[in-house]
Amino acid sequence: MEKNFYITTTLPYVNAAPHIGFALEIVQADIIARYERMKGSNVIFNTGTDEHGVKIYRKALEEKKDPQVYVDENAKKFDELKQALNLSYTRFIRTTDPHHITAAQEFWKRCEASGDIEKKIYRVKYCVGCELEKTDSELQDGKCPIHPNLELEEIKEENYFFKFSTYEKKLLEWYENHPNFVLPDFRFNEIKQFVKNGLADFSISRLKEKMPWGVPVPGDDTQVMYVWFDALVNYVSTLGWPEDEKTFEKFWGRRDNPNAVQVAGKDNLRQQSAMWQAMLMSAGLPPSKQIIIHGFIISGGQKMAKSLGNVVDPFEIVKKYGTDALRFWIAHEMNTFEDGDFTEEKFVESYNANLANGIGNLTSRIMKMAISNDISVSLPSESDGYRKAVEILSDLEEFSIKTTIQKVWNEIRETDRYIQETEPFRVIKIDEKKGKKIMEELVLTLWNISFILEPFLPDTALIIRKMIQERIVPQPMFVRK
Repeated sequence: MEKNFYITTTLPYVNAAPHIGFALEIVQADIIARYERMKGSNVIFNTGTDEHGVKIYRKALEEKKDPQVYVDENAKKFDELKQALNLSYTRFIRTTDPHHITAAQEFWKRCEASGDIEKKIYRVKYCVGCELEKTDSELQDGKCPIHPNLELEEIKEENYFFKFSTYEKKLLEWYENHPNFVLPDFRFNEIKQFVKNGLADFSISRLKEKMPWGVPVPGDDTQVMYVWFDALVNYVSTLGWPEDEKTFEKFWGRRDNPNAVQVAGKDNLRQQSAMWQAMLMSAGLPPSKQIIIHGFIISGGQKMAKSLGNVVDPFEIVKKYGTDALRFWIAHEMNTFEDGDFTEEKFVESYNANLANGIGNLTSRIMKMAISNDISVSLPSESDGYRKAVEILSDLEEFSIKTTIQKVWNEIRETDRYIQETEPFRVIKIDEKKGKKIMEELVLTLWNISFILEPFLPDTALIIRKMIQERIVPQPMFVRK
């Protein structure tokens, strides 16, 4: 029976160029999407750009540009990550797309019909960086801990609110019945405690005269949708909802069989696993299947963020070291669910040890032996290669990316050790048959390694297979830096 699999990243704001923090998220999602395809799943992999809200509106004004012109320019930079990071996403949605706007308005109408939207005075401390209101208990020294460089704004106006407070019981019941709903466990415990502490209704609109850049509220031309309400709807609008019910049910799933996996950073925990789920329930749609929460890439003890000015440009890293080098670092050096520190010095150290002196050196040694000794082997089919690889990569079922790639590198190290122990380049001079047999085994091992590498380093995997199939004298895939 065909399995349908849907995975989505969050949508980054287009108020600045892409940085390595988002590269982490989208590469993690890409690894899972590629693994699912190896299993034979029919995959929709969604990403895109979040293009409304006060941050973007102010940035466009600052650059003296029409907001639409501004977001058009910056959305293109994010779509260019597809080639730079060799991503396999199938959907790239923009929240300024006409269909998305229509879907967001329909979603609003359904929540309103459920009695979950009301108008009242909005008075709160607001962090523009997070695009979220902040309670005093969430602040450190009167500032947002995620954006300590930004001054909180005091907002008082009449807006529409979503009745989040009425969903405490329903959310807790959903969590109880779906014990793997949020990974890792400690993040799931965090959101459960947040809901147990009581939920406050949240604002879902802004006055158009103050902030005109947003989706118009149905039936009220004085208000536009709050950016979070609008943006979250992208996860279903990208599937053609509400018109294409067949595709929506096929990939999003039903309440008794949810199918949607969302990958997000820890600063999105509340929005993805509580706010969005309550909104889905209100609109009469199935909740998500699972929320995967990753940590931050930090630098000098701080989260890498555009607002802090300490970001690393993924395009520059790729230009200098190559696509698979960055993909490897994300998979191998970052804990899948916790924070990790990036410095170029650490990056180069890992690159040399694991790529230049690891898979690059192993491939070169095996292929040179095979070609110089005229080794020819009968290769298993690619379908057989994928079948065996899926068994080895089974930890990806739990999204344990670092654990899984470490298994791959253990296989690479064991193969290298086997060469050292057996010395086929010496054996063949004494016993040609025995030496060739060892070399044949090594070529087959390298062939199998290429398949288990594929979700992580797709270019490298295909280069290795091409070398073996066409018996190409290897050029260094990774040059020591």
